Amino acid sequence: MLATSRPLPELHADHVLTPWSMQKTSRLPLIVRADGAYYEDSDGKRYLDLSSGLIAVNLGHGHPNVVKAIAEQAACLCYAPPAFPNDVRAQLAKELSDIAPWTEGARTFFTTAGGDANEDAVKMARMITGRSKILAAYRSFHGSAIGASTLSGENRRWAAEPGIPGVVHFVTPYPYRSPFHTSSPAEETRRALDHVELVLLHEDPQRVAAIILEPVVGSNGVIVYPEGYLAGIRDICDRHGIVLIFDEVMTGFGRVGAAFAAQRFGVAPDLITIAKGVTSAYVPLGGVIVRESLAAYFDRNVLWCGHTYAGHPLAMAAGVATLKAYRDERLFERANEIEGWLRAGLQELQRKHQLVGDARGIGALFALELVNDRKTKEPLVPWHAANQGIMKEFLAELLARGVYAFGRFNVVLVAPPLIIERQDVDRGLEALDAALSAIAQRAA
Repeated sequence: MLATSRPLPELHADHVLTPWSMQKTSRLPLIVRADGAYYEDSDGKRYLDLSSGLIAVNLGHGHPNVVKAIAEQAACLCYAPPAFPNDVRAQLAKELSDIAPWTEGARTFFTTAGGDANEDAVKMARMITGRSKILAAYRSFHGSAIGASTLSGENRRWAAEPGIPGVVHFVTPYPYRSPFHTSSPAEETRRALDHVELVLLHEDPQRVAAIILEPVVGSNGVIVYPEGYLAGIRDICDRHGIVLIFDEVMTGFGRVGAAFAAQRFGVAPDLITIAKGVTSAYVPLGGVIVRESLAAYFDRNVLWCGHTYAGHPLAMAAGVATLKAYRDERLFERANEIEGWLRAGLQELQRKHQLVGDARGIGALFALELVNDRKTKEPLVPWHAANQGIMKEFLAELLARGVYAFGRFNVVLVAPPLIIERQDVDRGLEALDAALSAIAQRAA
């Protein structure tokens, strides 16, 4: 540990730039270790990780087999140029092909993070189709670099504007706050698909290379699309020769009760972007899984993508060990059990607290949407508001009770590690209950 007479939180505040925040306004605990479903701070206080870090630590913290695999790989080979064949890189790519939703097989291009993967997926779609335009959803997040920010459909893209050319945004279903003014899921789906067709009419579908979509909206509210929407998007892409990209950075690797959301919903895209859960976030890793019929294009054409750390051996070893743990412990399926616990518990909080406008989710990916008024659905904090106000206080109430959860604006994400036990889920629900009560008293 660094020898210093100054408190470490002070050093952090003075020398670290914290993402997505005004500096030196945060008073979060200094985390020094973690195990299972818990963090521990420098004072020895433990916090239940109710959001898997940033919905990434699917396997829980400190899994011994993954830690061991990283250490063994470090003792053998820490780095090799991405162009060199590598044993663990080949193994991980084969295993990803085995769990992908295509019978034809797949190849994976490795990156260092999900944002890189989304940018490279777009480049691949443009190369394969010879087209330039990309359709992406509003209320989405695909990464923070210039290109990935442009793909994103919310306020985190604004600092990157004007961004990259050729990206067109469209509106997707949101049953709780229907942008299409419906009260029926079937009608929501129909109008939303008609909207996509209208956008394509004005953009010329023969100029559109790809549609990129989170199969479940992630940090922008955990919105599960109504039945038929993803299948309808697949049909639109097939009719117009458009590449369909699923951003499964958050939904992949058991988060929604299957290896990928593609399997859970029975809709296969053409490319799947990954990160987070592939190594349970132990080592940074992203990638683009490309179905074989499209990957074969690069057998006769140059793949104009590359990163110094693409397929980094430590990340590859972590990925292989993580996938083995998912298989051995049947964790791809376990989110289906967790789903029952979360749905029942969060719906009970919705019945009890007027602040909870909606409780929704799938697998081990749920959210509470908080409102000032259930009838008008006025958000507790306006979407895109610079001042998080009472929502920040709500998250602080949870921390005071030994529970961490990730929240944005008026939505808090409840997405625990897949190894979580029922008693820990109950503890998290109790903390949410108490924090909602505390906030309600202040808001009254």
